[in-house]
Amino acid sequence: MTGLYLDERTLTKNEFTSAALVANRAFFNDPFFRFLSPGDRLRERGLTIFFRTNLAHAGEGARLVTVRGAADTIVGLSLWLPTNRYPQSARTQLAQLPGTVRALYRRPRALVDGTKYLAAVAKSHPKELHWYLYLLVADPTVQRSGVGTRLMEHGLAETDAEGVGSYLETQNEDNLGYYRRFGYELRETLRPVDGGPPLFTMWRRPR
Repeated sequence: MTGLYLDERTLTKNEFTSAALVANRAFFNDPFFRFLSPGDRLRERGLTIFFRTNLAHAGEGARLVTVRGAADTIVGLSLWLPTNRYPQSARTQLAQLPGTVRALYRRPRALVDGTKYLAAVAKSHPKELHWYLYLLVADPTVQRSGVGTRLMEHGLAETDAEGVGSYLETQNEDNLGYYRRFGYELRETLRPVDGGPPLFTMWRRPR
């Protein structure tokens, strides 16, 4: 798809909302979020709040890159936490907390299950120096047009230049093949909640 370009500008308040809506559309049918919030209306509301909160409060040093199209419209984005930026600071986590609670409070069970997933993620996080791919999103209208590839290549160029590995989690088994194209290997399969979808952790060595 022509006319798309990478952009590293700091987002405005309205652009954080636009970016969150892109993430909402991309993850609306994701197995993890469907498990936490089975109802479509609550999930749509909650995802927008959740993603906007996490994007706007990503923490010091976080690298948020967008792909934009016509009229400067955001159609994709990546959020990386560079070396030694995970875990996020207590201040950043506190800033994220109100939005996360607002996103899930109408389904208290989701708060319990979500906390179990977060604990499993923290426990399995690698100790090696690395960049953490916190989020990769392409709007469904532009998927398979190279948006994700542009974002991945941009981020991985920085990890390789630094000579460190890269780590991510995905809750969608269909994504494993996609990330393998960029050199990631499956590291662990997490099952924090009985009956809930697995989380797959992946690691890429520097090149």
